[in-house]
Amino acid sequence: AVLDAPLAVPPGVGSFGAAAQRLREQDLESSLVERILENRPTLAICVGLQLLAGSSDESPDAAGTGVLPARIGRFPGEVRVPHMGWNRVEGNWLDDGFAYFANSFRIGQESAPELEDEGWQIAWTSHGEPFVAALRRGNVLACQFHPELSGDWGAALLRSWASREVASC
Repeated sequence: AVLDAPLAVPPGVGSFGAAAQRLREQDLESSLVERILENRPTLAICVGLQLLAGSSDESPDAAGTGVLPARIGRFPGEVRVPHMGWNRVEGNWLDDGFAYFANSFRIGQESAPELEDEGWQIAWTSHGEPFVAALRRGNVLACQFHPELSGDWGAALLRSWASREVASC
């Protein structure tokens, strides 16, 4: 059902380790990875984006799907965590806007070269230092923020993705 669905949204709330374990227990990991590799419309929100990475500092013994050549790291010690609130999101593939974030972990700048080498377009925000706010490749959209909580800007992004017009976000 996950592989054949017209649209798919992996989990957006929870911890990395528990969410990765649940994907495997429900035998959903391979379908999720396959649909992303086949460029089928997929929207990963918050921990859903993080699950696409290979690993996370939040759950060092848990493996992610490895779709993204990235490691999920904790925000630097000097900034408030969890990071909760509104931040400006900027990228060359979407209209800049403000999104709502609720996270203690993120993909940092160090992963950008590998992500771009694999065709991912990056939108950025900052909390103590720049980090990945969203990624897009074809029909796959992965947001560290919660578009469903991000007002008109987030609703427009969701409509664009759902209508399979992600490239025009």
